Amino acid sequence: MSVRKKSRRAASRKTAPARPAKNRKKKATKTRVEKPRDARASGRSRLPAKKKKPAARKPPAPVAPVVYGGITSEAVQAATGRTWDQWLTLIDKAGAADMTHRDIAEFLHVRHDLSGWWSQMITVGYEQARGRREKHEKPDGFQISGSKTVTVPLERLFGAWNESSLRARWLGEFISIRKATPNKSMRITWSDGRSHVDANFYAKGEDKSMVSVQHGKLPDARTAEKMKEYWSIKLERMRGLLETA
Repeated sequence: MSVRKKSRRAASRKTAPARPAKNRKKKATKTRVEKPRDARASGRSRLPAKKKKPAARKPPAPVAPVVYGGITSEAVQAATGRTWDQWLTLIDKAGAADMTHRDIAEFLHVRHDLSGWWSQMITVGYEQARGRREKHEKPDGFQISGSKTVTVPLERLFGAWNESSLRARWLGEFISIRKATPNKSMRITWSDGRSHVDANFYAKGEDKSMVSVQHGKLPDARTAEKMKEYWSIKLERMRGLLETA
C-alpha cells in the first residue's frame, strides 16, 4: 500500500464525527453528604449543663412534749395559767433549793392560789425536773396512770369494772372494791394488798365514754414501769371486749 493511502485513512480516523451526546452514558455522580459535627466535640454550640436537684431536706423530728409527774405542759397551762417552764423558773426564784416538798406545796397553795391537788402535782413535777424525785415517784411511793376511751355508753363502761363476771374477762385479777360511786368513780385495793387503784369514769357523749386509772403506792420505779405497760394491755383488752360484745 502506498504512503498516500495510509495518510488518508489516518486523517479520516482523526476527523471522525463525535457520537451524539444523547447516546453517551451518564456517569452517576455521588453527592457527598456532610455529617453534622458533634456539638460537644466542636465546642461551638454546647448545651448548658443540667443542674443537679438539691437533695430533699428531711422534715424536722417532732419535739417531744414536756411532761413531769405524768402531766403535759399544755395540761398544766390550761389548768393553772402557766407552763412547766414558767412554774420551774418561778419556784427556783422562790428559793426551792432549800425548801421541803411540803414547803413548796404550801407556797404554791398560799401565794399562787392553786388547789391542794395542783399544788402537789406542780411540786412533784418540779422535784422530778430538778432530779429530786424519780420518774413516777410521789410522796407516798410511785404512781402511774392510764386512760382509755370506748364507744359504749357510760353505764356499760362502769359495769365492766363493777360486775365481777365481766371484769374477770378482761382484768383477771383479784381486787377489793373499797368504794364505788355508780358511773363516776371506784376506789380499789390491788391484789398485792398494798397498792391501790383509783378509777374515774366520764361520759363523752351518748355512746362514748372514758375511764382514767391511777395506780399508786407502788414500791419502786421498776414496778411502776411494769404496771404502766400492764394497764395499757388490760385497758385495750377491755375496749375490745366492750366494743365487740
